[in-house]
Amino acid sequence: MATTTDQSLLVYVGTYTGPGRAEGIGLLRLDATTGALTGRDTVRGVENPSFLALHPQRPLLFAVEEIGSYQGMASGAVSAFAIDPASGGLRFLNRQATHGAAPCYVSVEPSGRYVLVANYTSGNVAVLPIGPDGSLGMATHVVQHEGRGPHPRRQEGPHAHFISPDPAGAFILACDLGIDKVLVYRLDRAAGRLVPNEVPYGQVASGEGPRHLAFHPGGRFVYVLNEIGSSVSAFAYDGERGTLTHRQTLSTLPPGFAGRSSCAQIVVHPSGRWLYASNRGHDSIALFAIDQESGQLAPLGHEPTQGRTPRNFNIDPSGTYLLAANQDSHTIVTFRIDQESGRPVPTGHVAQTPAPVCLVFWAAG
Repeated sequence: MATTTDQSLLVYVGTYTGPGRAEGIGLLRLDATTGALTGRDTVRGVENPSFLALHPQRPLLFAVEEIGSYQGMASGAVSAFAIDPASGGLRFLNRQATHGAAPCYVSVEPSGRYVLVANYTSGNVAVLPIGPDGSLGMATHVVQHEGRGPHPRRQEGPHAHFISPDPAGAFILACDLGIDKVLVYRLDRAAGRLVPNEVPYGQVASGEGPRHLAFHPGGRFVYVLNEIGSSVSAFAYDGERGTLTHRQTLSTLPPGFAGRSSCAQIVVHPSGRWLYASNRGHDSIALFAIDQESGQLAPLGHEPTQGRTPRNFNIDPSGTYLLAANQDSHTIVTFRIDQESGRPVPTGHVAQTPAPVCLVFWAAG
């Protein structure tokens, strides 16, 4: 992990590709002293690599290819890349079908044996094994979600939008926007299969549309970002049983805002003191203080992202910088986080980057 003594970090940029958009996965360098981003490279040959994930132990990167058809199936793909430890450059290894259309999220479980993928359009999640050379094997399990929600267009069926392990790696949590649930699984690592937990899901309010979630560093609290409702739901989390108990739901938008907006990304500061969520439409980062005893949130205001449609943002491992990826204005804006208030303060550094939708940090050797 990087620290504040690192002079620079590499930033991999997931994108949407095509005319007027990006050409592949971007590679930028972040100057840890100034916050400036400079271009390094573009890795071509991947289509809509909209979400990225790093292996927890090995120099590997995985990218979904958010498409609706692959090898004659209603499926997207996920690609594996080896990372050059010195330069951060990517070398393509292989790709596999995700067995669901429009994969939009990828993660790696803590043992490093399996990749987990959420397929938005098909409303299912998949498990794929990682081989000794870092390449991906064929999916060992695909779980189809069932149900619908009250929104006639967004919740006509299941729409898996997130899948990731809890901090201890004991359970796998999956947000499904279409059915207003955070599903909870155990991973059978011997068989590469997802097994529903004894308490199989946590529930958000009807029509909220859970998109992503973030854990507090202590693992006792989890925060679910609701895309449709533009809200954050705080839950107490029992890491022994894999259960979520709802505590609070707050809007990510300022009082009186009447425009159209939806949420995209949620991140807890490494210190555990603050939570951040992005609003697309209001084009801002909402900031909340976290009570360290109860886990409950208190609104602290909003910071404009200085661009359109902040699809994604991320905070560097030291907690110093917040980078906001403005998808529709093709910019990544650097903010320095005030360590007393948590507020993102613009540095004045703006990187022109086509259709950025995901940011991942890598500390090159």
